[in-house]
Amino acid sequence: MGKYCFGIDVGGTTVKCGIFSVEGDVLDKWEIPTRTEENGCHILPDVAETVLAKITEKALNKEDVAGVGIGIPGPVNEAGEVPMAVNLHWGYVNIAKDLGDLTGLKVKAGNDANVAALGELWQGGGAGYKDMIMVTLGTGVGGGIILDGRIVAGTHGAAGEIGHAHVDDEMEEACNCGRHGCLEQWTSATGIAHLAQKILDFSEEPSLMRRHKNISAKTVFDAMKEGDALAIQVGTEFGRYLGKALAVFSTVVDPQIIVIGGGVSKAGPIVLDYITGPFREYCFPPCRDTRFALAKLGNDAGIYGAARMLL
Repeated sequence: MGKYCFGIDVGGTTVKCGIFSVEGDVLDKWEIPTRTEENGCHILPDVAETVLAKITEKALNKEDVAGVGIGIPGPVNEAGEVPMAVNLHWGYVNIAKDLGDLTGLKVKAGNDANVAALGELWQGGGAGYKDMIMVTLGTGVGGGIILDGRIVAGTHGAAGEIGHAHVDDEMEEACNCGRHGCLEQWTSATGIAHLAQKILDFSEEPSLMRRHKNISAKTVFDAMKEGDALAIQVGTEFGRYLGKALAVFSTVVDPQIIVIGGGVSKAGPIVLDYITGPFREYCFPPCRDTRFALAKLGNDAGIYGAARMLL
């Protein structure tokens, strides 16, 4: 095995890149634009070009490089094949073969949320454990399942799609997936803001949240920290939905630790305060000692996980 490897995290706007030692030290990180025009045909050639340029810049031989790990926003099977990645305008792509042909290096591909989870297990909030559920609370809700240090992808690459678990029979609005009542609709940053607005519309109580024309998840959690009653009501509802859902997942997966990441997690430990109570109330008793932690790697989790997946 070589001394170095690359971790690549393909997003809809930018491709995050890192070169690592095989021990896990990041030696350099950078970004390039994600060119999604023309059905995303430029994305893999651009990745190959930047990888090969970095090898030249660092005066490495290809024999020094163990390969390239890459995470993308879509389902990926064990062969590195992607049936479709909507945000990249891809239909079927065999990432492992195509990027391998372009670079002459070994390539391992995975779903971006699963890969980020592996990064957190390796060097972040889940370090020191081997069985983990990760939840990313951002514009949507993503997730990853790691068992015995390995990503659980499932038959269709859809394992860990926590945000699309059905949690509400009464929800009339449609989720982005086309169904109704998904966890994402209640616990994403967007869902938290919508929930806050509904509570404000049905109450005449004063609230710090009313000072803001456009309510965000940050607005809500900032108000919670000030003891705002309506914001606390929002947090309680958010925590009940997510805590109960994670109680169900823990019965299936039985993780040692659950790591909460994504933009919402930047509010800090208060996020966990609202989740852990409902979790312990509804989980199967043997799972009550499951630990909770905040993610630590932020936007770098994907490149760390991509490198680790290769190694």
